[in-house]
Amino acid sequence: MLIDSHCHLDALEFSDEQDAIIKNALHHGVEKIIIPAVNRKSFDDVIELRKKFPNCFYALGFHPMYIHDMKDGDMDTLKTYLKTYEPVAVGEIGLDFFVTKDNKTIQEEIFVAQLKLASAFDLPVIMHVRHAIDDVLKNLRRYPVKGGIAHAFNGSMQQAEAFIEMGFKLGFGGAMTYTRATHIQALAKSLPIESIVLETDAPDIPPSWLGHQGRNTPGELHQIATFFAELRGMNLTSVIETSHQNTLDALPKIVQLCTSAENLH
Repeated sequence: MLIDSHCHLDALEFSDEQDAIIKNALHHGVEKIIIPAVNRKSFDDVIELRKKFPNCFYALGFHPMYIHDMKDGDMDTLKTYLKTYEPVAVGEIGLDFFVTKDNKTIQEEIFVAQLKLASAFDLPVIMHVRHAIDDVLKNLRRYPVKGGIAHAFNGSMQQAEAFIEMGFKLGFGGAMTYTRATHIQALAKSLPIESIVLETDAPDIPPSWLGHQGRNTPGELHQIATFFAELRGMNLTSVIETSHQNTLDALPKIVQLCTSAENLH
């Protein structure tokens, strides 16, 4: 069964539709979904989704594009939530220099603070790295963590190897399905299969068959996996099994939480 390693099920676009979206995902073989928070409000939203849907797991953190929403004490709140609840990672955290570099200093300060929390709580991280991979890697070398996932990876082979050497998996999804996405396809085809996890980033980054303006959902992951298997010349079952295990390796607390739940019955 597939694991969608990155899906914003709490997004406004999915309001009051989560039941149908989860049902559709399960119908298409998506067994588990990882929901990264992006700001303080979404902490509570993703925790509630986990309570409602046991096949959903969450990460807690501040996304670099939402740091303008942060208030004094929010980092202390994150620390309290990491201590009190059961996230599988700190995320979605990272750097984004695509939209603006004007707040680069504050982005890095918040990223580093969250790396330190991830280290303190022995958690992996789920990272946003758009147009900022070298800076992300620089900070990871200074403040190492327990691996995790570099989501929506679109860097160089050298950058990919640097992440892999640090114990990270690389996320690939709908972006690689477009005809012109030759660079991402080359990466997806040539990187070690053990280093790749599959994701939708729903409702964002829709695959080619939905069009750039389409609304993505976790149910699309099966077709994304099919595309990936054909790209690599692999058996689809092998791709599903390997990407599933890779996600569990990147986010091992999923296994702990599933085992704990089984022991309760």
